[in-house]
Amino acid sequence: MENIDKSKLTPAMKQYVDFKEQYPEAILLFRMGDFYETFYEDARICAQVLGITLTSRNKNSDNPVPLAGLPYHAIDSYLPRLIKAGHKVAVCEQVEDPALAKGVVKRDVVRLITPGTLTEDNLLGGAKENYLAAICFEQQGKGKKSSEKVGLAWVDLSTGQFFAQKMDVRYLVDELVRINPSECLITDESEDLPENFGNQLRDIIGTVVTKRPGWSFDSRQGYESLTEIFQSGSLEGFGFDEPDCSIAASGVIIDYLGETQKIALDHLSSLRKVVRENFLQLDQTTLRSLEIERTIRDNSTSGSLLGCINEALTAMGSRKLRHWVCYPLNNLGEIHRRQAAVTELVNFDHIRDKLRVILKNVTDIERISTRISTGRAVPRDLLGLAQALRQLPSIREQLKDCCCELLVELNNQCDSFDKLADLIESAINPDAGIAIREGNIIRSGYDEQVDHLRSICKDGKTWLANYQKKLMEETGLQNLKVGYNKVFGYYVELSRHLAEQAPAYFVRKQTLKNAERYITDELKQYETEALTAEQRSKDLEERLFNDLRREVASHTLRLQQVADTVAEIDVLTAFAYIARSRNYCRPEVHEDLDMEIKDGRHPVLDVQLGGKFVPNNVALGGRFGDVGIITGPNMAGKSTYIRQTALLVLLAHTGSFIPARTAQIGLTDRIFTRVGASDELTRGQSTFMVEMVETANIINNATERSIVILDEVGRGTSTYDGLSLAWAITEYIAMRIKCRTLFATHYHEITELSDLYDNVKNYNVAVREWKEDVVFLHKIIKGRTDKSYGIHVARLAGMPKGIIDRSNEILLEIQSTFVKEAHGPELAKKAGKIEDSGQMMLFNNQPPDPLLLKLKDVDVNNLTPLQAINLINEIKIELESR
Repeated sequence: MENIDKSKLTPAMKQYVDFKEQYPEAILLFRMGDFYETFYEDARICAQVLGITLTSRNKNSDNPVPLAGLPYHAIDSYLPRLIKAGHKVAVCEQVEDPALAKGVVKRDVVRLITPGTLTEDNLLGGAKENYLAAICFEQQGKGKKSSEKVGLAWVDLSTGQFFAQKMDVRYLVDELVRINPSECLITDESEDLPENFGNQLRDIIGTVVTKRPGWSFDSRQGYESLTEIFQSGSLEGFGFDEPDCSIAASGVIIDYLGETQKIALDHLSSLRKVVRENFLQLDQTTLRSLEIERTIRDNSTSGSLLGCINEALTAMGSRKLRHWVCYPLNNLGEIHRRQAAVTELVNFDHIRDKLRVILKNVTDIERISTRISTGRAVPRDLLGLAQALRQLPSIREQLKDCCCELLVELNNQCDSFDKLADLIESAINPDAGIAIREGNIIRSGYDEQVDHLRSICKDGKTWLANYQKKLMEETGLQNLKVGYNKVFGYYVELSRHLAEQAPAYFVRKQTLKNAERYITDELKQYETEALTAEQRSKDLEERLFNDLRREVASHTLRLQQVADTVAEIDVLTAFAYIARSRNYCRPEVHEDLDMEIKDGRHPVLDVQLGGKFVPNNVALGGRFGDVGIITGPNMAGKSTYIRQTALLVLLAHTGSFIPARTAQIGLTDRIFTRVGASDELTRGQSTFMVEMVETANIINNATERSIVILDEVGRGTSTYDGLSLAWAITEYIAMRIKCRTLFATHYHEITELSDLYDNVKNYNVAVREWKEDVVFLHKIIKGRTDKSYGIHVARLAGMPKGIIDRSNEILLEIQSTFVKEAHGPELAKKAGKIEDSGQMMLFNNQPPDPLLLKLKDVDVNNLTPLQAINLINEIKIELESR
């Protein structure tokens, strides 16, 4: 903000500047009557972001002040745009009645709204959590720039979900990508952070970074803050034996929420300790490459795994589903518990279908209860809560006959709230609006005083007519008139010649030319009531609503628990619905390393292609071999096949059924992928560097229980460099790690590894050649191939015929030259070089005839007549082309 001479400011503007100095990083919405005004740079930003008019205050002075305002009642439509643009917003309200103010109206900032502290539905996406995270390195405050351990805490203020974990620093970014926080809190002391840490968070995660004082990252201070808010003597009940960096991070969150929200945080009732080893791990590369949350091409949810399988019917269920998919289980017992529940819901159509009908009527209990607890709920929130609570008995009724452990447990947790729903429905007008101050929110019959005040407002004319009739009867004066005007209020009017007959209790109020006006005690009392009835009614309704809101808030913990229960029921029911409607099978997840999937389908493409997707088998690990090398033409489906395998493994670990005929999957600890290519120039890394960094991460962290997906490793450099690296990497995985690996490649030479190692198997994508055309069958079969059909793909892409013809000429020349040479290029001198034992030639002096190799791999005993004819035809075509 510009340098300002406060001595020249009006009292209101001085007040504005004082608040702006307290919140320099936020846009200050300054309430002035019916508008929120912004000034100086804030006004310029609002005009640009919100598209409102930029004007100025003191236009005729030498230094006009930029000004932009927005109606106070329209703030809900403007706030989302400011927040989505990455701004923080401080809301400064009038905290006293302007009519009663002596001097400048008292104001105060009632809330600081930041991307990580949202609670309103119009600011949030219902299907996704909105996390605020805090990061604390273990050596915080001791001058050490890096540490082996880091504390991470994250909270969704809109639901009350609060988590913390301590982990190795190397896993931090992967965990943050899974959490996907809207805002991250870090220390403002740069010596306690890795170099350029804040910028990395913005670049990689796209989060807003907020710096907090270094002294607030203290584990003991955090421990005290947490025990105070949870009203507990210690945190042992939450799994934290002593203060550590994760507790420090949690404490920073509590401190920040207290500063920004300015309300009690009673809905934060627990802190969940996250143990990394309890979940199948997915790093940032895997989340992106497998398009779990968003597609790579357009960053859209549509076309992602979550977008495809999200058949949850409640917002709570959608958020629970995202958590299950991003945090798949690594505990066999828990996986089987979920599977048993899905199985029962698959088998009993009437239970599943009825539950889905009921769940459609369940509102977002989780977020509504938070808004009630924080005093931000509007009447419609309470009505929505009552509607949801009315569905709970029906949910219990459907689950009562279920036998599996998890569904019985969930049924018992589905608490009853009939009395609370009765209270809400008896108190809140079904037609109540959003604004509390507008009145008409309390239902007729709930409070006698509200009904009385309303009758005064609505039935004033009727009362006056009845009162006039009553006075006529009492006085016998038939020309008596009862009236009202804005200047003199209510009156009884008699013509001048009747004035002498006025009763003693008529008190003269006004003399007119031809009449006298009087007031009575009863009329005066009515006047007092009538003139203030509307405002008193609104004030009373607001007080009653706040009392009701506090009563409902006292049930927050129980409401959170039942919300979590309903969310889990919703996800399990959605899993069952998908399994039934898409013909999924229950995978047998076991302790062994074997993985065999028969007729597996890609969960997203299977839906998008409307059942036309070609299924494939997968046999990997244990007796099937650890490494599968997949060769074949471009566009034939190699990448789809390996991604499909990873997605099926992931889904199986969530407890879901999977698109396959049958499946057996060994328990998996991590899924690694190295798929595609992308420059990261902002981080100083080229395509090939990114490829090597991601591959090195796999090599250094994979275990025998991991699933590794590699696609075209080594293609980012020269042919011989790339082939050498691809060979050595595959060999290392086969010899050292021995994890389940699928490697799709165009380096056909690597297929010779299967001749050297028993745990390496070759597969290829079947094609059918006819004259100049190639038909991709999208079927993975055993054996190797030596063709990629890249020129054919280029022709399909519309490459000019001259280039296609010349490419074919060059290809024939290269192939002819290779055959005429005494031997192929020596890409390596010996197998097992990593182990440095036993010299074995990778290539013979005379390269074997590809046709002989193809015949060698044929399983004659299992060859069908049709396959034999096709094989003979392929050999004939290849011989004719020589």
